[in-house]
Amino acid sequence: MQPRKSSRVFTWALPSIAALTITHSALAQRYNQQGAFAGLACCSSAAIAFPIAVIVLNIFLLIWVARDSKSRGMDNSILWMLLVLATSFIGLIIYLCVRPKGEFVPCSNCGGNKLPVLVRCPHCGAGA
Repeated sequence: MQPRKSSRVFTWALPSIAALTITHSALAQRYNQQGAFAGLACCSSAAIAFPIAVIVLNIFLLIWVARDSKSRGMDNSILWMLLVLATSFIGLIIYLCVRPKGEFVPCSNCGGNKLPVLVRCPHCGAGA
C-alpha cells in the first residue's frame, strides 16, 4: 500500500521550513558585523516560519477530516471541515469524539476502505 500524497508532502514540508529558518539565522549572524540585528533576523525568520507551519498543519487537518468523514459514510463532511477550519484543534477533538467508530474493511467492489456497518460503499456506491 502506497503512502497518501498528503503524508508525503508533510514529510518534506516541516523539515524544509526548519532548514530555511536555521539557514536564514546563520547567514544573518555571519554577515552582520555589528551583531545588533542578528537576533532580530532570527526572530523574523521564526515569525515567518511559525504561521506558515500552522497554516500547513490546518490544511492537512482539513484534508484528513474530509477523507475520514467520507470513508466513514458521513453526509456532512463539509460542515466538519468548516468546524475544523474555524476552531482548529478544538474542532478536531469534537470530530474525533462524534465520528462513527470501527475498523475499516476493504470494499469488495472498488477496494476502498469503508466501515463494515455501512450498507453502501461511500466511494463507489456499491451495496454490500
